[in-house]
Amino acid sequence: MNKYRLLDIEFEHNGYKQVITPVILQDEHETVLVDCGYPGFMPLLAVEASKHGINFDLITKLIVSHHDIDHIGSLAEIKRTYPHIQIIAHELEAPYIDGTRKSQRLEQAQTTFESLPDEAKPQAEQFIRLLQSIAPAPVNQTVRSDELLPWCGGIEIIHTPGHMPGHISLYLPASRTLIAADAVVIEQGQLNIANPQFTLDLQEAVRSVQRLLDYDIERIICYHGGLYDGDVPTALRELVQRYRK
Repeated sequence: MNKYRLLDIEFEHNGYKQVITPVILQDEHETVLVDCGYPGFMPLLAVEASKHGINFDLITKLIVSHHDIDHIGSLAEIKRTYPHIQIIAHELEAPYIDGTRKSQRLEQAQTTFESLPDEAKPQAEQFIRLLQSIAPAPVNQTVRSDELLPWCGGIEIIHTPGHMPGHISLYLPASRTLIAADAVVIEQGQLNIANPQFTLDLQEAVRSVQRLLDYDIERIICYHGGLYDGDVPTALRELVQRYRK
């Protein structure tokens, strides 16, 4: 059986309280962290892990869903502090995480900058500088869709592009749980597409949600929104229908 722990990381951003939900999976041999928050979040992750009785230095693997700053911001610091941790990502994401290629989110922010109203440009400039400050980190193992990782009762990789081309979600068959990352979010109790205005390919993101209906999912852990344990198939179908109208 997969043992998963939700790390509810609360913080303030631009004056608003926000929460992200990385996940720790654990068995008798491996402790796997999924995504790691903004730069400087390693102490927050360690404190939240300790609430579940998990010492951060026991983490053996870190799976990255995609290279957005709120998912990889602390990655380089974690790798420097705990070099034994193996970093895992989709093969399409690896060049952006290790610095071989320019961040797609940075490319998007720079490309759209001139079209912004003047009052929005200072915040956009700040965001661009923040993206430029992210330190690269090595990827020790790349994965592909449908690959089954043998840890923690089995972790199936689902390629869920749209938000970013190399975005992955994780299916835990033993507990019928989906770790969605940013494939879907919870907003006002409903599943939705994460930041549709910033999604690199919205129609592909909708197709990824459709693809999730092929899996026997009882609950979804969203990076933004936490645990959704309602009628998952109905919620996913309704989400697809909203965007296909």
